[in-house]
This record gives sequence, structure tokens and C-alpha cells, in this order.
Amino acid sequence: MKKIRKIMVASFLILVVAASCTGSFDEINTDPDAYTSVPYTNILANVIRRSADQFSDLDIAQWAGYVSEVQYLNDYAGYIPTNNTYGNRWSHCYWGHVQLQDILNRTADAEEASKNMRNVSILLQNYLMFYNVNAFGDMPYFQAFKGSPEDGSILQTPYDKQSDIYPQLLANLKVVADSWSTGLGQDDLGAGDFLFNGDVSLWQKFCNSLRLRIAMRISAVYPASQSIVEEIFNNPGKYPYITESDDNAYFWWQGSGDYYERWYNNFLSRDDDGMADIFIDHLKMMNDPRLSVYAKPARTDGAYRGYENGAANDPVDRHAISRIGAKFREDPAGFTPFYRACENYFIMAEAALNGWNVPMTAAEAYEKAVRLSMEDNEITEAAADAYLSDAGKWDGTYARLYFEEWVALFKQNVEAWSLYRRTGYPTYIHTAKAADGTSPKYPGARSSFNGIHNDVPFRFPYPDNQYQYNKEYVEAAAANIKDHVWGEQLWWDTRTGVH
Repeated sequence: MKKIRKIMVASFLILVVAASCTGSFDEINTDPDAYTSVPYTNILANVIRRSADQFSDLDIAQWAGYVSEVQYLNDYAGYIPTNNTYGNRWSHCYWGHVQLQDILNRTADAEEASKNMRNVSILLQNYLMFYNVNAFGDMPYFQAFKGSPEDGSILQTPYDKQSDIYPQLLANLKVVADSWSTGLGQDDLGAGDFLFNGDVSLWQKFCNSLRLRIAMRISAVYPASQSIVEEIFNNPGKYPYITESDDNAYFWWQGSGDYYERWYNNFLSRDDDGMADIFIDHLKMMNDPRLSVYAKPARTDGAYRGYENGAANDPVDRHAISRIGAKFREDPAGFTPFYRACENYFIMAEAALNGWNVPMTAAEAYEKAVRLSMEDNEITEAAADAYLSDAGKWDGTYARLYFEEWVALFKQNVEAWSLYRRTGYPTYIHTAKAADGTSPKYPGARSSFNGIHNDVPFRFPYPDNQYQYNKEYVEAAAANIKDHVWGEQLWWDTRTGVH
């Protein structure tokens, strides 16, 4: 199945180019073989592929506490905000939304006949907007796709509050979930479905899983999250969600040319990133069998060793620092994860710990989540058993739950960064001095930007082009933001003592 998807990626991306590019407008009008409109499945293919590209986020792996720079220390290591890649991600979310809206506009008169394609398009639109609001905070949303180029309203759009955007995303996704709950459509998504190879039932599971992710993300500030989580977990017949590793939402790269897996692209030409000390030390302390999958032994002595994230200088011997494991960085046809089954069981465990009505106890859901993560990383059942009966044993605490979720989210770096911003775990990222004034083992996130910040960035910096073309609105939205990425925390980030 994976090989089929990889072949499809290459062939369909060629078709996307063929369908959407031409050197002459006259040729469009006169060539009977030329496309006059892009097939829906090609648009879908391009949005999925470009999302996998933009959201691979090796840089944010540092903010999530997974990796650390070991040479050419740059903006990411010192947490100096730049517009280098963040603006591309912002623009991709809006670009992708517009591409998918083209599908919706063209199928408006055939809603039932195009039920699956329309639902997938709406799902992905909300996936993109969730990514954007989760990374940037307040943003143009309700009026962002209205107006016309002639009056300039597309470029000059008010920013909406996160407290208004998140509930709307949940409402939009529930419309899709309810539509599919009455029966899947009959239309074929085509070969451009690079996530699930045309299996609409998996898109249905992805939709409800995304609802769970969003609801738990904002649960500290949005009481309705509880009813949403309970509704989904207690009605799997109506609202199925991803439960097994075989159903994970992975984008598999084709593995050649311009379509190498993005961390492999980095591996081919750079050696800037080693493993973070906090991640390696945690895995070693826990005797976690995933250590040898996530990381490679140091070249100098075969030991597993990380490096301080945010350090001012390169390590004395960069070859004494572990690198990212081959499974994640050295496979040209590797994967970009959009969603893993284990995440849903971590959400269920947290819900149970909160006292919410869900089908499993916190202990049962936690163990299921850990076993799925072990399976994702090809760890034997015996090794998983040993881990869960020893250091990984459930102890009834949020700390145990959040640390384990952090480990399992490796390579889903924005999600892990969000877990930290929401919960404060892993606590290693921001470590204060002990009560007796002694220094902690880890210095905590230190920024060389003005030397006043003690935490990783709270958000992405707003893109430069917003300050050029939407200056009034972006400056109002950024009024309480300090140094581009600190100051006011996101709506759902309720931590204290970070700045």
C-alpha cells in the first residue's frame, strides 16, 4: 500500500503541474488537449503534499524539546524570531483554503453527488486554519475569504479572536462529521488522496480525531470541550475516530527528485541538528525502548547523548552528540505524520483523569496509547510489557500522562510544542531554580533575543507581508505581543511564570 501511494505521489504531482501551468493563455483557448480547469483530485493532491512539506517542522522540534543545534547555531537555537519560514506557513494555510474552496464552489450544485470530496475539502480547510491559529494566535478568519481584489479587502482584513475562531472550527467539523454519520458518499476521491488512498471511512475517522484534538487543546478555557469529547468517545458508531496504527494519517513521500521526505532532505546536505539533552536523558532515565529508534548513538563512543537546546556555543565535539534516528531522518521515502492513533488514547486518558465520562479508565487508555506508540516504532510486545510494568507504569498523575504523550508525539513537533504550551510538560523546557537557590540540572529555555525571555516562543511571528499590506490590523493584533513571539500567550495557554 505504501509503495502504491509513493508512486501515485510522483505521477499525480506531475499532473498537477500539467493541469495548472501553461506558457501561453492562447494555448489554453486553442489546444483541445489542455486542461481548462484542474481536476478536483489534483487540487486535493497538491494541498496535501504542500501541507506535508510546510508542516514538517524540523525547526519546531527544538521548541518541542526534541533536538538541539550542534553547529552553526542560528535563530532557532537562540529563539531569535525571524520571518524565514513562518510566513510561508501562514500563506500556505490561506492558499490551501482558497484551493479547496474552488472545489466547493464548483460542486455547489451537486452536493450529494460530490459528498465525499466536499467533506474532505471542508475538513482540510479547517485543518489548515487550526494549524494557523494554533501557531499564530489571532488572525484574519471570518472576513479573510470575502471581498474582491479591486477594493483591496482581501489584503486588508481584520484579525479575529482565537476565542471566536476555535469554536467555529469545531462547529464546521461537526457539520462534516454529521454528514458522514448518515452514510458515506458514493463519489471517488481519486488517486490524489495521498493520506488514505481513497478510503473515505478513514477520512471520517480523521475528522472526529481532529475534533478531539481541538477540543482538548482549548479545554482549559472552553467548558464545552467536555461534551464534545464525551460525544465522540461514547458514540464510535456515529463518530468513529482513529483507533489503530494502521489507520494513522501519514503522508508517505515518493522518495526521489523533489519528493524526498523533508527530514531526509536535511540529512542529505546538513548536519546541524543533534538530539536535545532533555529528550535523551528522559528516555535513558525511563529505560525507554524507543531510544534506539528516535536517536542514533554518538559517533565518538557509541553512547546516547544530547546537547543543550539554546546553548550559546557549539559542543566541543559535535560527534559526541546523538543524531536523529534513521527511521525518522534517513529514509528518502519516509513519512510526515498528520495524526496518530495513540494521540486519541492520550486524550481519552486525560479526559478520564478530568472525571469526564469516557469508555476507558485513565489507566486503560494510557496503556493503550503507550502500546500504540511502541507499535508505531516497531517495539516488540515484550519490550512494551516490560516498560509498562516498570518506569512507564501508570501512576495516576497528569505528569506521567503528559511526559508519555510528549515522547509519543516525536516528529509531530507543532503538536508537541502545543502540548508544552498547554500543560507545561515536559517541565525540562522551562526549569526554575530550586527553592534553595541552586541551579537546576537544565538551564531551561534561554533566548539570546534581548536576553530577557525564559521560555520558548509562545507563537510564530506574524509575517512581514502583513506589516506591509495589512499594517493597521496586524499592529492592533500584535499590541500585547513582545519581541514578536512572546508577551501575550495564546488563549488556551494558561501557564504562569513564563515570559
